[in-house]
Amino acid sequence: MVSLKTSLVDVMGGKSAKLLSTAFGYETVEDLIRHYPRKYAKRGELTDLKSLKIGEHATVLAEIASVKEVPMKGKRTTRLEVVVTDGRRTIDLAFFAMASMHKKRLIPGIQGLFAGKVQEYKGRKQLIHPEYILTAQQGEETDPDVIEMFAKALIPVYPASANVPSWRTSKAIKFVLNQLELKAEDDVVPTEIQEELGLISFKEAIYSIHEPETLDQVSHALDRLKFDEAFVLQTVLMQRKAKDSLLPATARKAKKDGILDKFDAKLPFELTQGQIEIGELLFKEINQTHPMHRLLQGDVGSGKTIVALRAMLAAVDAGGQTALLAPTEVLAGQHFRTIKKLLGDLATKGELGGNQDGTKIELLTGSVTGSNRNQVLANIKNGDAGIVVGTHALIQEGVLFKDLALVVVDEQHRFGVEQRAALAQKSPGDKRPHVLVMTATPIPRTVAMTVFGDLDICSLEELPKGRSPI
Repeated sequence: MVSLKTSLVDVMGGKSAKLLSTAFGYETVEDLIRHYPRKYAKRGELTDLKSLKIGEHATVLAEIASVKEVPMKGKRTTRLEVVVTDGRRTIDLAFFAMASMHKKRLIPGIQGLFAGKVQEYKGRKQLIHPEYILTAQQGEETDPDVIEMFAKALIPVYPASANVPSWRTSKAIKFVLNQLELKAEDDVVPTEIQEELGLISFKEAIYSIHEPETLDQVSHALDRLKFDEAFVLQTVLMQRKAKDSLLPATARKAKKDGILDKFDAKLPFELTQGQIEIGELLFKEINQTHPMHRLLQGDVGSGKTIVALRAMLAAVDAGGQTALLAPTEVLAGQHFRTIKKLLGDLATKGELGGNQDGTKIELLTGSVTGSNRNQVLANIKNGDAGIVVGTHALIQEGVLFKDLALVVVDEQHRFGVEQRAALAQKSPGDKRPHVLVMTATPIPRTVAMTVFGDLDICSLEELPKGRSPI
């Protein structure tokens, strides 16, 4: 019995399996059947040759317009020059070996699939020694699979490589599908969800994507297969969220009359009700013995930075360090200057004449080098730096925190989930820091699913006084 996990070697033999492995890295039946067509050629509808790009491996459905055998200068051999057309434009085919054999097969008026790397010669697009299959072959019996392929209303065209043209992939997939036995447990989406959302089964989707009779079937298959990807990803993220909730963390409770209280007392404006409420939520969550994983979303100008900074100060008050990860050096520099300005003398601890009741803020980016970088790294490692703002440089080897309490990530959709996790592991010991992610609204649906699926979400709806919606 052939299943999704069956090795291609066991199904197709070593030679064919090696071709697919070398070209695409495929090892199992599931690998191969998830190699979906990139487009479909309609029966009798030739490929628009205008769309071909120099350098790409293309498969075109075209009609042979002319064939000419030309002597090669200084040699006893000939080359074959073939022109194929889509009815409006043409592309040249060139054969430098076995010209006579190809001439017998390539008859004007016959249609075929031609595959090769698109090149340019004297201003014209050209395929050199393309592989091809024809709707008819002079004096030869046509492969039944080819007859069936051209008889279909839709001909699947697969992503190809130099050694594996589209139709070879098509034949391999057909061969595998004829032996594959899909079981109920192969369908990752529960039946009740399929029925609720009007999705076709996984089995129907696989056969419809590879052997469709109509474009509607292709559309339904794509809907189902795209849903599978999102569903599996969401399941993984929810499992990660459940696992993360069991990890240990240090409860961080802000002390009375600490930096946070001093900062609040000197603010030149009033916090909005939303900023206050979300602030209280964050204080509560970082004062728990399992790590917070929270997403804070809000429009530009909604005051996310103030909310995040107050949470960072609460963590510093509790004896920990905080890190703010930004996607670019420009944004990291902006955050660094903004926080220093907001904190005022509360950011001067350790400086001559500085406020020793405050904290120290450091900036670490790729541009910080030499002795300055060494000093910053030392201040992070020994705990002198309570707030560290940086870019990907924070994730690099050699950056160690004494006690990382809270990680704040700005513009998370520019980072992978793994990058966030890498920074969260920068603190020694087995306890994880709390994590706060900031992003602007609205969040694209795909981004929300792929990046934020393991986070609890809260939103800043109200703009601070004097701010206008953007």
